[in-house]
This record gives sequence, C-alpha cells and structure tokens, in this order.
Amino acid sequence: MQFRTQTQEEEATVNLTPLIDVVFLLLIFFMVSTTFDSTSELKIDLPEASATVPAQQNQMTIMIDPQGFYYVNGKRLPNQSTELLLLEIHRVIGNNKEMPVVIQSDAKSPVQSLVTAMDAVGQMGLSRLSIATTKATQ
Repeated sequence: MQFRTQTQEEEATVNLTPLIDVVFLLLIFFMVSTTFDSTSELKIDLPEASATVPAQQNQMTIMIDPQGFYYVNGKRLPNQSTELLLLEIHRVIGNNKEMPVVIQSDAKSPVQSLVTAMDAVGQMGLSRLSIATTKATQ
C-alpha cells in the first residue's frame, strides 16, 4: 500500500502590524523628546560661561547688539536712552514684578550698555535677573 504525501504549500506572509506599531512609537518618542530653542533674528555672540541654566517660558528678554542698541522681547528701541528702556520694560511687565528677565548682551557690546540694562531692571523693581551666556568650550 502506497501512501501519498500531500504537500500543501503555505503562503508565507509577513505581518506588518508590529512593524508599523514600532515605527509610530519611535515617531512619538522623538516628537516628545525634541527640545525647541527660542531663536531671534538678531545675531548675538554671547560670552562664554562654565554652566548653563535652562530658559523659562514667561520671561522678558533684553538683547544688546554690538553697537549697544537694546531689543526688548525682539523689538528694537530707536535709541540707547535709559528712559526709553525703562518705558519699554514697564510696558512689557505691567504690574508683574516677579517676571524673570534675561539679558543677552553681545560679547562685543559696550559694557556700559549691559550695566545700564541691569540698572534699568533694578529701577523697575525686578529681582529675577539672569545674564545669558554660551557654554565654554574646553
């Protein structure tokens, strides 16, 4: 008696569902872990420091360009007068005396401009002041 072997060819299939799940999980992971950096149109060469502090969300930024002109939250002031800087700071902060202030002074800007900006912040009663720097290369 001769038995015939039945050969059934099973079609090989690739299940793509787990692969798609992994791709979406990786996509979500990279979207969540990405950090966004606030940049401005003004190119400022910041001085270097050994430690950095992360930026806060609700803050006022005073930038000083190499010629000593002030930019308050990206808005350029027409001249370098202290009175105009005080008026603009008052307009931005309103009654919020707890608002953090970050001063970004170009490394080539006059030191007097930085001192004037710090003095104006102090005159407005703001005490949460930071000076932005870049991390020093070793």
